[in-house]
Amino acid sequence: MTSLFFSTVEVTKQVFYRTRLTYAIVNLKPLVPGHVLVIPTRPVLRVLDLTPPELSSLMASVQHIGRVIERVYGADGLTIACQDGKAAGQTVPHVHFHLLPRKLKGDRFTNNDDIYPALERAEGRLPGELKSMSQRRNSVEREEPVYRETLRVDSDEDRKPRTMEEMENEAKWLRTFFVGDDAPPQD
Repeated sequence: MTSLFFSTVEVTKQVFYRTRLTYAIVNLKPLVPGHVLVIPTRPVLRVLDLTPPELSSLMASVQHIGRVIERVYGADGLTIACQDGKAAGQTVPHVHFHLLPRKLKGDRFTNNDDIYPALERAEGRLPGELKSMSQRRNSVEREEPVYRETLRVDSDEDRKPRTMEEMENEAKWLRTFFVGDDAPPQD
């Protein structure tokens, strides 16, 4: 597989879904179990910078991945968010959509709109955490991952970045839900 970059950070091992123009990764600090990112392969700053085929592929991927993520994590709906531009809270200079599985009962965010400030706080810390993760990856060799059944999601102030092993395990597990299904055409 060709290396994939989220802005300037190599994220190939976090990828669980890929087409020619898009890919999806597990999140370094998920707000809820199943919180993933869908990203165009070409690093562009804004949605307006995407070509029509890239935009079409990105939205088809958001729809397809969302359908699977909702089912896999037993959700009743999704919060789909894109902070498009610095004024909107975007801190990583590469268009991306957050997909967050949501539940009618037992959701972490009992007031639905509380997810948006949490997402904004998480996005604001992401550049530094991605850089730190990249540095750790370059300095430590990891063993072959073994999937763990649970995903820990702490309250916002307690959320620590996951290890590369944890993210690789989740990506490997999620890949199994996209093998042989009705994925959109590989653009």
